Amino acid sequence: MQEQKTGYVKSEKHGMMMTIEFYHPQSNSLPSFLLYELANQIQEAGMDAEIRVIILKSWGEKAFCAGASFAELSTITNSIQGEEFFKGFAHVINSMRKCPKFIIARIQGKCVGGGLGIAAAADYAIAVTGADIKLSELEIGIGPFVVGPAVERKLGLSAFSQLTIDASSWRTAEWAKTRGLYSEVHASIQDLDDSLQRLVHHLIHSSVPAIREIKKMLWHDTSHWDQLLAERAKISGSLVITPMAQQAISLYNKA
Repeated sequence: MQEQKTGYVKSEKHGMMMTIEFYHPQSNSLPSFLLYELANQIQEAGMDAEIRVIILKSWGEKAFCAGASFAELSTITNSIQGEEFFKGFAHVINSMRKCPKFIIARIQGKCVGGGLGIAAAADYAIAVTGADIKLSELEIGIGPFVVGPAVERKLGLSAFSQLTIDASSWRTAEWAKTRGLYSEVHASIQDLDDSLQRLVHHLIHSSVPAIREIKKMLWHDTSHWDQLLAERAKISGSLVITPMAQQAISLYNKA
């Protein structure tokens, strides 16, 4: 597929900071090859002894991430393929969870589905006004099974339930901030980047052993997520091949 030859994940090292950026022409959506590359680069940054903090961002000034690639979802013909696709999101979330460095997400635009899951898996998320969120999975006949634990951990069961059930409605960045997904919301991208640089400067001068232990503390009771997210990927994989899901995906893919 031509789509799988387009897009990138790239890492840039700036002293003790690593910036990991992903891009895809379809609103920074994520096909399998980008998901697995993103997970790999997060793991590598986590093992780099010189790195103190990781910035996770996407290209451009519009959508942060539109979630799963509908073009790839439309090619899935059996549950095994579906399971393997959704395992890509599991690998990204688990790589973020296990990374011993703080991961700061720079959210410059809307987050949908799996993109919201990635934002939730960050240790700290700085957003801009207009970075609205939506879990649209039920609209296409599946559910936010893989990203669910990360989203629920950040927003709580009530807010996660609202997003999951009312899958057609957007929630504002301020709504997301009041419920704990976003740590900060700024009026402009310039203000976002100024605050991001302030935080990075503070963190690169902080104790590495302390950060490592704080990270463990913040992610307590998640050691079972390797198995849990794999099981959730299997559920999504079985649902994505149902006639209702395939019809909805086809319509989204043509839009």
